[in-house]
Amino acid sequence: MSTVFDFSPLYSSMIGVDRMVDLVETALRTEASASYPPFDIEKTGETAYRISLAVAGFAPKDLEVVAQPNLLVIKGRRAASEDQGARTFLHQGLAHRAFERRFELADYVMVKDAVHAHGVLSIDLVREVPEALKPKQIAIGVGARQQALELKPAKARKAA
Repeated sequence: MSTVFDFSPLYSSMIGVDRMVDLVETALRTEASASYPPFDIEKTGETAYRISLAVAGFAPKDLEVVAQPNLLVIKGRRAASEDQGARTFLHQGLAHRAFERRFELADYVMVKDAVHAHGVLSIDLVREVPEALKPKQIAIGVGARQQALELKPAKARKAA
């Protein structure tokens, strides 16, 4: 079932919404093959996240993690082994096919760490807003800051 959304009303009232619309349309176009390898996304803190991919059969040298602005690309490609042709499988349920998984990242989300253990690749991310862009509390002063003019009585003129 395909659902079509009309985003044109957004264009008349919001500037820069075209990037958001592109992200939504990309998410709606995901293919069935995009389910390999299976993965989890979890929130591990107020501004921290973790992506865990099931990469059984892949060694760390077979994996590549590339962070770009607003995009995380994870690739897996097993090197051909010499004894691969000599093996005869009665059943082969472990998928060892190459993959490329892309994750769109929100602004200021950075990759902090990547760890491969027990057939799972875990990538920790954190959202770090630059200090200059964080909201600032502005102190409101009480009273006037300008100096009041001091009024002095005029000196009497001497009669000539």
